[in-house]
Amino acid sequence: MISVCMATYNGEKFLREQVDSILAQLTTEDELVVSDDGSTDKTIGILESYNDSRIKIFHNQNNHGVNGNFENALRHATGDYIFLSDQDDVWLPNKVTTCKNALATADCIIHDCILVDSNLNTINPSFFLYHNSKEGFWRNLYRNSYVGCCMAFKKHILDTVLPYPNEIPVFQEGWIASIAAWKWNVRFIEDKCILFRRHNLNESTTGTKSKLSISRKIYNRIKLLYLVLFRIYANK
Repeated sequence: MISVCMATYNGEKFLREQVDSILAQLTTEDELVVSDDGSTDKTIGILESYNDSRIKIFHNQNNHGVNGNFENALRHATGDYIFLSDQDDVWLPNKVTTCKNALATADCIIHDCILVDSNLNTINPSFFLYHNSKEGFWRNLYRNSYVGCCMAFKKHILDTVLPYPNEIPVFQEGWIASIAAWKWNVRFIEDKCILFRRHNLNESTTGTKSKLSISRKIYNRIKLLYLVLFRIYANK
């Protein structure tokens, strides 16, 4: 069984296109777990209009931001395989099959994607090549290649990942994948499985140049390393 975990917040502009591309690949046993962070637009109405039992909507208490919103979705996931999803991308038809096949020999996978603009025009045909993405815990501590919307992993990882620590210095995919890379087998696969939409409403800055100072980047990496090691050894 697959649990697709999506965090939504005022996503009416692109949401239907994304949900359509996901549901087309799910079986009747799978689920799309949506955590909404208090949307004031038509996001909830769009989701409810599907009248599809696979869509399970959970309302976050107050506004928790991206990390807290995704954490809420993960807490309600019941599937054996967890897929992370943004509200504004488009899944390509090979997404579920490719990820499930890759997870036969890995605990967590990150696939490549095509960078597109708001109208789905290609900006770059390969995020991996554009970002020089590579495997390895230390490599990604130095230069993060983890893209949440390109991640899928086995549910047992949640036993260590949850609950999120307070004030994670990175987006939640960096926390999940760092834990997985230290403790289990993480694979990067070259298959391009989504259209990764970049526009001026994105919460994540992945795919764009960071505006953080050097000192802040160093601090964030040291804090992330500390949090990962503390969680790993606290769970032994």
